[in-house]
Amino acid sequence: MITRPESASIEPLLEQLGLRQAAAVLPDWLDRAASQELAYADFLHGLLEEESVARANAATQKRLRQASFPYAATIEQFDFRFRPELKRQVVLRYLDPTFIEQARTLALIGPPGLGKTMLAVCIATKHIQMGATARFITAQQLANQLGRALTSVGRQRVLRPLLACDALVIDELGYLPTLPGFGPALYELIAGRYEKRPTLITSNKSLTEWASIVQDASLAAALVDRILHHGEVFYLKGPSFRLKGRSPEVEVVAAAASATNNGTDGGLDAQHRAGGPEDAMR
Repeated sequence: MITRPESASIEPLLEQLGLRQAAAVLPDWLDRAASQELAYADFLHGLLEEESVARANAATQKRLRQASFPYAATIEQFDFRFRPELKRQVVLRYLDPTFIEQARTLALIGPPGLGKTMLAVCIATKHIQMGATARFITAQQLANQLGRALTSVGRQRVLRPLLACDALVIDELGYLPTLPGFGPALYELIAGRYEKRPTLITSNKSLTEWASIVQDASLAAALVDRILHHGEVFYLKGPSFRLKGRSPEVEVVAAAASATNNGTDGGLDAQHRAGGPEDAMR
């Protein structure tokens, strides 16, 4: 077995080969091999396994950075007790690899503060942890980037990474007005991912109001058709996460504002719409 002094000449070789984690833990593994009388194969397997795990973790962290999430969130942090109308076992279906494989779509619709963005980030984060790539972009960011793209080449430069990623989150669709060119670009994005890669969308507007977002009824109908074909739409209603612990008076004011501005279908409780199991939300 290799001794501690001999390891000093091996560590630089491991570094040179890019096996940095193996080089870092080599002394510990040598001690373990000596104390436990490990076979050479077991020693090598353990050393390389640590390198493999370190590389996988580094790759995951890189994909998380590339996703540009507004914050870190995992499904374990999502408070289903505060959102009891969401059936946990149904939400967990979207954490399954089949969500990517089947190129499904999920739209979360409701007023602000219900956890739509967090849930979308949680789902996308889980798929990144399983090896997928993801991108997060708000509708306003997309509109701004497209507005700065003065040529078709620039437009494609904006859309290409959003078309290519395994999972895409489009957040806050309908919150702010957009320019006329946004609708066709959004359709190009959704149509380009249709039946190829999954998309998650959050919005404060019901599907019937999407014509006002894209400024074209026919375009909105085409978008909705593609979303519903292999996807689900959840309408959410309830108290805002941001108002937990606040006074009843504040909640009443917030509820009144939501009823006026949220644009959902008459304040429906969280419901599952066409495209999936009917018992998804109650």
